Amino acid sequence: MSGRTRLALCGFVATMTAAGALLPLVETSTWVLRAAFLLAVQTGVGVLARRMRAARVLTVSLQVLVTLLTLTVAFAAEHALFGVLPGPQAVQHLADLLTAGADDVGRYAIPAPATDGIRLMLIGGVLLIGLAVDVLAVTFRAAAPAGLPLLALYSVAAGLSDGGAGWLWFLLAACGYLLLLLAEGRDRLSRWGRVFGGVSRTSGGLAAGLEGSGRASASVRTGRRIGAVALGIAVAVPAALPALDGGLLGGTGGGSGRGSGGGTISAVNPLVSLQNNLNQPENREVLTYRTNSANPQDFYLRILALDQFDGSEWRPSTRRLKDVPDRLPEPAGLGGDVSVTEIRTNISASRSYQQTYLPLPYPASEVGVEGRWRYEPEGRTLVGDDGQTTRGARYEVSSLVVEPTAEQLAGAMAPPSGLAREYTRVPPSLPDVVEKTADRVTEGASDDYERAVKLQDWFASEGGFRYDTTVTSGTGTAAIERFLKDKEGFCVHFSFTMAAMARTLGIPARVAVGFTPGTVQADGSVSVGLRDAHAWPELYFEGVGWTRFEPTPSRGSTPSYTRPDTPSQDPSDPALPTDGASAAPTAAPSVTESCPAQMRRQGECGASAAPGAVDSTDQGTPTGTLVLWVLGSLLVVALPLLPMLCRIRARNRRLGSSGGRTPADAAARVMAAWREITDSAWDHGFPPDDSQTPRKAAARVVRLGGLQGTASAAIHRVAGAVERVLYAPEPGAASAPAEDVRAVRAGLWASAGRWGKLRATLAPRSAVRVIWAFSERRADLGRRWSARAGRERWAARLRRPSRQQG
Repeated sequence: MSGRTRLALCGFVATMTAAGALLPLVETSTWVLRAAFLLAVQTGVGVLARRMRAARVLTVSLQVLVTLLTLTVAFAAEHALFGVLPGPQAVQHLADLLTAGADDVGRYAIPAPATDGIRLMLIGGVLLIGLAVDVLAVTFRAAAPAGLPLLALYSVAAGLSDGGAGWLWFLLAACGYLLLLLAEGRDRLSRWGRVFGGVSRTSGGLAAGLEGSGRASASVRTGRRIGAVALGIAVAVPAALPALDGGLLGGTGGGSGRGSGGGTISAVNPLVSLQNNLNQPENREVLTYRTNSANPQDFYLRILALDQFDGSEWRPSTRRLKDVPDRLPEPAGLGGDVSVTEIRTNISASRSYQQTYLPLPYPASEVGVEGRWRYEPEGRTLVGDDGQTTRGARYEVSSLVVEPTAEQLAGAMAPPSGLAREYTRVPPSLPDVVEKTADRVTEGASDDYERAVKLQDWFASEGGFRYDTTVTSGTGTAAIERFLKDKEGFCVHFSFTMAAMARTLGIPARVAVGFTPGTVQADGSVSVGLRDAHAWPELYFEGVGWTRFEPTPSRGSTPSYTRPDTPSQDPSDPALPTDGASAAPTAAPSVTESCPAQMRRQGECGASAAPGAVDSTDQGTPTGTLVLWVLGSLLVVALPLLPMLCRIRARNRRLGSSGGRTPADAAARVMAAWREITDSAWDHGFPPDDSQTPRKAAARVVRLGGLQGTASAAIHRVAGAVERVLYAPEPGAASAPAEDVRAVRAGLWASAGRWGKLRATLAPRSAVRVIWAFSERRADLGRRWSARAGRERWAARLRRPSRQQG
């Protein structure tokens, strides 16, 4: 392997180890595999171009071109010319994805979902940093400045992460950079035969002298400048990033501005952690409430509505915020002939639950809550402002129970044109199978209400769908197409797919995110846990307004107005709840006998008997996974300690033998002791130089290392023994006791400063000999293999005439 190929490989490793710091920012880590593959392609193009001795500008240009092509294939193949060439449509699609990714960064909390926009930003960023590292370290042979883009990559991750990117990721990034520097040192050595100020690496040569430290080399000056810039970036970036507000950059988000009418939504989307909440082994409580509702099974707590579908995901629209009015306006589209009852609810959020949106029954009419909250009229939601969250919030809500009849929904008039245009919009990338399936399922329906009920029943019971919270989450067109094909998923898939299909039928639709009713407690209150998180579609009917449907099997409750021949129940006149208690719901949803065992273990067949109940058959984390995590952690911890461990092993090997039978053994022990002394001096900052005699080298170590007394006498004794071994016709009784070596090391240690001692212990410079020895063994093996192949070819040539004569 050539020097530049080795540098390119180490640059690839350094970039990927630094990119590891980005993993905690996103829910899934599969994007890093694609980034590694595309970076390998980019690096491989550079290696091939340099092997063909292409000009530097041409090499970099080829890498940029290949990077653009690979990104086009990965993210915009359907818009590209022949699926590869980035035409105008592909470029526009990539630009749209970057814009969407920037919006996602400002909207989602860590860990964010791996949307197409975020994945493009992550993978594109890694490729950009990898290109910069490759250009600096390999094309221009300057590995030290290549640390700056690596530092920039890590600093971005550290600034965005809550509390930093973690010390393990820092160690990985540092080890990758160290590997790159060592590879550059090996490359310089192979070209010029001298590295670190003139260190010989000949295994049989004598490290007999030490170079002076008078003039700082250009590499040292460059290193100091890079260190200063790196320190400035490390201090400035984390200090600057938290000042940015919202989503990944702020953790809690919120609307901007106070006072009247200003600000827009930039809050955390609770959909990010929905799947994680559903799969929690313990149904940890997030809310409790008391209500005087006569229909507790229909009491959903709604957080927000996702009304914008761009093809890659469903998301809430950016809308203007207002001050919270004393009484909220009447719901849009609600007519006077629909039965409406007002109820009251007292809600308490746990201190572990932090959400920017305030959970409310829909539609709320009055909200009494303390803190900095703003009102978003379209979705009828309350949004925290200036860092306000639900943590420990206690509030009282008046809300409307809207009870339309099937006849009222079936006779609904056409919605307003503006509303219909906004809420029936579907992206061009939506597969045709979505609309075709919607038409097939609703065939024979005479109105939008019948179509909506047919869609709900098809998903919930007739279509053969299976509820499974372990299915990969996703809200884009690809996830919808996969869900219709595989027919397995959880509430996200059911609600988003039904909303998309309703839009193709011309029915205004959006997706609500919140909680199902929860579990009734012995004291009459209701507990809402993590596993009660839910998503459901809302469809608009003029005269009724936004109406809930429930397509997800075994979750929540089917609305009464979608069930055939269901007599309407007139709720009793509710009494306002007092501070101490209120009328408790009569019963909790029961677990049906037909519910599969897996769903009962996950608590997905209705409300749990008690919060936090866990099935005894849960085996916990698999042993194999635990062992792999432990081994991986030990490897990460041990990797930075490899230089120190190699140095200790070499010292023990050199000083371990105390006797010998022949003069050759004694001479080998003397040379080993001298090598240990020169390596110890190198570890403390004085690199060896074979151009000086042992006596002059010893005098230099004494002067530069500040050795006195016992240490000075010991190094001179060992130097004298070395001269007898090298120059005397008969070395005689030349010896170098291990005690002399230890005395010299003790003297060097005593004269070194705190940083010098730490550097000599944890990152000994002489450990580079391990890499040299490995390279020499590999080269020797290659020579022997070549010689053996040559002999076999020669023998074949000699045998060929004899076969012809025979």
